[in-house]
Amino acid sequence: MELKLARKELDSKPKSIKLEKIIEIVQKEGQKIFYFDKENSHKDLVALVEHFEKNDQSVYLREVKYGLGDDDYMYEIHIL
Repeated sequence: MELKLARKELDSKPKSIKLEKIIEIVQKEGQKIFYFDKENSHKDLVALVEHFEKNDQSVYLREVKYGLGDDDYMYEIHIL
């Protein structure tokens, strides 16, 4: 599975990250907060949450608004 990280600039393209890399980062740091772009499907983000919950880890998924527009949001996933 490949997900798109949140953009740093509004006119830039989002960078991609593979599930294996996310797992490696979480194992190394113990916990991590990731910000994902709005172009990711909700289904993929739920699959990511379920993957970590199967390994008895706590995962929190929420939508973060950063502007007044309907399209001004990103996803935050906190993995403990």
